[in-house]
Amino acid sequence: MVKKIFKWGYLIIVLAFMYAPILLLTVYSFNLSPDIGVWSGNWGFDLYAQLFSNGDVLQTVVNTIVLALIASILATILGTIGAIGTFYSKRKVNRILDGVTQIPVINAEIVTAVSIALVCTMFAFGRTYASLLIGHIVLCFPFVYLSVLPKLKQLDGNLYEAALDLGASPTKALFTVIIPEILPGILSGFMMSITLSLDDYIVTTFTKPPTFDTISTYVFDAYAKGGKGSSVPALRALSAIIFLIMIIYLIVQNIVARRGKKDEKKA
Repeated sequence: MVKKIFKWGYLIIVLAFMYAPILLLTVYSFNLSPDIGVWSGNWGFDLYAQLFSNGDVLQTVVNTIVLALIASILATILGTIGAIGTFYSKRKVNRILDGVTQIPVINAEIVTAVSIALVCTMFAFGRTYASLLIGHIVLCFPFVYLSVLPKLKQLDGNLYEAALDLGASPTKALFTVIIPEILPGILSGFMMSITLSLDDYIVTTFTKPPTFDTISTYVFDAYAKGGKGSSVPALRALSAIIFLIMIIYLIVQNIVARRGKKDEKKA
């Protein structure tokens, strides 16, 4: 009984440390106080109205989503090609490529950001949208690779050879046999790439053009100025909306996963 109480108490404390600040921020999104930490007697949806009427914030949201989608699609294509190429290469080459690909994951993000900025400057990219996109692709690529490679290892190696024996070309066998089998890993890598790109601050700061902002850089710059900007209160509403979207996504994902398991049991 004591162990059970201790276990649940520990779990509640951990969850409270993780989610209490986010829930408090959500509550503050309905409080009309201009400063966090100072309660106001006025409550309502005014901050949400300010959010959707603020052109700068909305443009920042669009910038972030478009960048995340483009970077994630390119990183997913490159990561999938890299994983397939590494898996079907010779053992020595496989080990070398596998180790090299994992360096960006282990490496400090600040080192990656500065390196990309320097390389882009050397090749006359400077701090442009191209350098920003390259930075996000480099950030996301290893995670796609690491999501796809385990699915390739689970794949029955005879399937590809059987497709070739039945008359399929290597390209057709790849798209009709290999890709469908590793599709869950590809989708998982794609979703992880979107999450990383949406959330990134360090790489974005070192590679973005001066006039371009994502949500992370916009929010940081707003609060770095003392949190006195006119758009700062509306950012509380934006944070609450992002949190709500993540909760809905997790709920839908769990429902789909449970239905998939039920269908497998029935089959």
